[in-house]
Amino acid sequence: MTELKNDRFLKALLREPVDMTPVWMMRQAGRYLPEYRKTREKAGDFMTLCKTPDLACEVTMQPLRRYDLDAAILFSDILTIPDAMGLGLYFEQGEGPKFEKPITRPADVDALFVPDIEEELGYVMAAVSIIRRELDGKVPLIGFSGSPWTLATYMVEGGGTKDFAKVKGMMFDRPDLMHKLLDKLADTVTVYLNAQIASGAQAVMIFDTWGGILTPRDYKEFSLQYMQRIVENLTREAEGRKVPVVLFTKNGHCWIEDIANTGCDGVGLDWTVDIGDVRKRVGDRVALQGNMDPTVLYASHERIRKEVGLILESYGSGPGHVFNLGHGIQQNVDPEHAGAFVNAVHELSKPYHR
Repeated sequence: MTELKNDRFLKALLREPVDMTPVWMMRQAGRYLPEYRKTREKAGDFMTLCKTPDLACEVTMQPLRRYDLDAAILFSDILTIPDAMGLGLYFEQGEGPKFEKPITRPADVDALFVPDIEEELGYVMAAVSIIRRELDGKVPLIGFSGSPWTLATYMVEGGGTKDFAKVKGMMFDRPDLMHKLLDKLADTVTVYLNAQIASGAQAVMIFDTWGGILTPRDYKEFSLQYMQRIVENLTREAEGRKVPVVLFTKNGHCWIEDIANTGCDGVGLDWTVDIGDVRKRVGDRVALQGNMDPTVLYASHERIRKEVGLILESYGSGPGHVFNLGHGIQQNVDPEHAGAFVNAVHELSKPYHR
């Protein structure tokens, strides 16, 4: 494999010294970029874009051509796993993802299988390989998956939801059935992420988008323990170097210490917590990724720069910080504002690494 020219993202996750704080953005390949919208139009629909490796590579590379980012992230979707398990994923305009065959009864859980990753999700591995080749060592490539709980939420609800009535109803009324579903998903996510690493992903991230809707007791039982199981079974070294893993639970600040104790290398933070406070809580156990409110990018360049400075000041000096937004970049953000954000992180962070 080509030698990595910029490895500060990987070093930061391993709490090693860097010359400046690395930065990337969740959803950095997305609808806020006009070139992405053109490529999606060329693909015809979102799933064709995901399932065509050359197009997935193209949109992965687009933000790197615009900005001095320190990592690329695979362009895909967390719901490719339940789609590969036979639920029939599709997208309706303005309504988000939906499943043709949601989980509604015990027989549906019994019928689920851990898919043959190369057979059912080979297009993802092909995209990883092509992106690594196209990157040519410029920056590391991040692979990812949804957490078992988050995937189960979509699978039981049949799509997006505001009240989580079906999935929580199953969790409370049939915890045995929910655990059976989560067991299968944890096995699948583990195999899926390990296949991404084998194909060239140099770090992996687990997105637990809906863990934050749970009570503390239920979070540990139905979300965290399955992410920890995945972490314990991931490939942690490839190509002669460590493969860091980041866990991100949206609205998960109540459980930061527990997340840090899973064995992960980094913990993703949303914008509802002060990063300096979290650093005091976890010490040197893990790196921290985050955590600017994405809507700050609607403000002026000066205000963006000020917010970046405040977060860097809160974290303080030394390694272990990967700068990111607290959630994905929003589709109506001006691309020039994203550029101002990236530049501010690099410029303002240098004094913290002397």
